[in-house]
Amino acid sequence: MTVAVDGATVEVVRSYLLAVADEMRTTLIRTAFNPVIYEVLDFGISLYDEQARLVAEAPGLTRFLGANDHSLRMGLAYVGEQNLQAGDVVMLNYPYWNAAHTYDATLFAPVFPPDGGELVGYVCVRAHWMDLGAKDRGYVLDSTDVHQEGLLFPGTKLWDRGEPVTAMHELIRFNSRMPELVIGDLHAQVSCLRTGERRLLEVVEKFGRDTVRAAIDRFLDADEQASRDALAALPHGSWTAEDWMDDDGISEDPIRLQATVTIDAEGFHVDFTGSSPMVPGPVNLPIGATIACARVAFKALTTTFGPSSAGHFRPLTVHAPEGSLFHAVYPAATFTQWTGNLAVELIYKALALGMPDRVAACSGGDVPGFMMVGDHPDTGEFFAISNNDVIGWGACPDHDGESAVNHICQTVARTTPLEVLEARSGMRFERLEVRPDSGGAGKWRGGCGIRREIRFVSDGEFLSVVKRTRSRPWALDGGEESRPTRVVAFPGTDRERLLSTRRVAVRTGDLIVLETGGGAGHGDPQLRDPGAVRRDVVQGYVSPEAAREIYGVNDV
Repeated sequence: MTVAVDGATVEVVRSYLLAVADEMRTTLIRTAFNPVIYEVLDFGISLYDEQARLVAEAPGLTRFLGANDHSLRMGLAYVGEQNLQAGDVVMLNYPYWNAAHTYDATLFAPVFPPDGGELVGYVCVRAHWMDLGAKDRGYVLDSTDVHQEGLLFPGTKLWDRGEPVTAMHELIRFNSRMPELVIGDLHAQVSCLRTGERRLLEVVEKFGRDTVRAAIDRFLDADEQASRDALAALPHGSWTAEDWMDDDGISEDPIRLQATVTIDAEGFHVDFTGSSPMVPGPVNLPIGATIACARVAFKALTTTFGPSSAGHFRPLTVHAPEGSLFHAVYPAATFTQWTGNLAVELIYKALALGMPDRVAACSGGDVPGFMMVGDHPDTGEFFAISNNDVIGWGACPDHDGESAVNHICQTVARTTPLEVLEARSGMRFERLEVRPDSGGAGKWRGGCGIRREIRFVSDGEFLSVVKRTRSRPWALDGGEESRPTRVVAFPGTDRERLLSTRRVAVRTGDLIVLETGGGAGHGDPQLRDPGAVRRDVVQGYVSPEAAREIYGVNDV
């Protein structure tokens, strides 16, 4: 039955659905065992109608934007919608279907009314687990096939009609080096799903199934039209950009990235043809993750402030040749997902060729990640804890880039607090400060990265994860490139070395210095307001030497 709904009802229903996703988010954060979930917010939470159309998302890791869509579709195809019952929970982490690596566990559940009626929709949550039996402790940096990257679930019921499938739980428990954390996070995700089920059923009960369906149809169509209206106002054309990634973790060979972005009357099209074929190391990206990266750039350019839905992305198409870097197929290694960080920047680089007045310069170039694994100096228990560090954002055509913020592909995500890192590892932080002159000079200056000095108070392993240290982040309109990330292990000793993505043994007393990349500049530095340069010097963003030599401001 078709129901006519007015605009006010549509927005009220939509607000209720967004509130469902937000309450799922609160449940996950408050019940998770792992600081990567409850501190860093490395998760994605989505709500779907009975047609598996995205109707609401909760804020999480930005690069997970719509990533659950691909996972849900693939999971439903594998399990079979006809085989789902009330109370079921299905897990998948098979990278080529899951749009992520093996440690990003996606769980979804069908939502049925308590009277046994027809399907209402689906709730879905993905979150990063700390260990699931991969060949290495912590993060896997040099795998050469997916079977080195942990236990694989293609779409497996962990709860069947509301009852836990004990054998599957025990399989997970006995294949993890950190079973308490992993099982705890599993139950936190299920609590998140159960919250979503209850609240979604309440929405349907309150408004009626037909009204909810009609409201969803209305706002999905409206979101599509909003995206198309925004595209119509943009320049139409086709622009191609290339970039390079340091290596794949196996060899030292740089890896070519290429994207062509086309805007026309039909929509917004991203094509990664021209990028490298799949490589031996774990930087290959599943197609679902590639689509999610394109969604980040598309959404920011078109409907920046509206909540995401399936409607927004109807004008977007994404292509990458099967078997290429951006469309990994079995058994390609996929664990180090940093390729996606560079992909978001690459799309913006292409767009800058066609609309330089709307795009910022490169932001830091990458996400500098690090991790320590070992035995805790106080308890002797095994630990693995990580952090993705802040960088400088690129300058815009009309303002400076922000300093010491999360990369644009993460934004809502947070860094791991120092107190948590120190309490749960063998790391102590002797210095954390803005890195002067790391931002690219320009009429509008790029934001600065940071300098972090890490002293180790116990033996273990330190993992550096960064994929852009050899090339500088790109600038626009006569601005200057910024300084890339630089990781120095054991400075001032005969063991001193530069790291990109590497695992190194550390001993008590060792020091590692992490200097994160700044944002590139926009416009001729000689056109920068001298007063702004003086403020930069006072605030520590620009050195007096750079003020004189680059900006020509001598009275500092």
